[in-house]
Amino acid sequence: MLQEIKAQGAGLAEITLHVGYGTFEPVRAEVISEHRVAPEWFSIGDQAAQAMNRARAAGGRIIAIGTTTARALESSGRDDGRIEARSGFADLTIVPGYRFRAVDALLTNFHLPRSSLLMLVSAFADRASIIAAYEYAVRQRYRFYSFGDCMLVL
Repeated sequence: MLQEIKAQGAGLAEITLHVGYGTFEPVRAEVISEHRVAPEWFSIGDQAAQAMNRARAAGGRIIAIGTTTARALESSGRDDGRIEARSGFADLTIVPGYRFRAVDALLTNFHLPRSSLLMLVSAFADRASIIAAYEYAVRQRYRFYSFGDCMLVL
């Protein structure tokens, strides 16, 4: 997928993210606003932030490769959409209704039910589209979870 994205003219900017158990912890709360994803440490260097900001200024999109990357980018995103170079903890819990500032598209696995990852994907696209994509993935026997098949959500 990354090769296909690069072939379309996209550049890649690498960031560091330490994924913890919180990403994979099942959502046990009955009301999703009561669930909190544990903070995870990330670092976005000057070069990566500048590359993403140049791409956006030139009319390009910021494509997060993975939900945890989206969470890190959103943690360093400003209201004007620019991404700040910084290190710290991504402590956002992104649920439907969240307004994305930094991320324009998302390449991600198919996630398990009752996961914070699925909540983030559901915040990125409308519920009907996500349900349709998941129903298609089940019919086609796509692999779910880490190292499974993926989808590009625009």
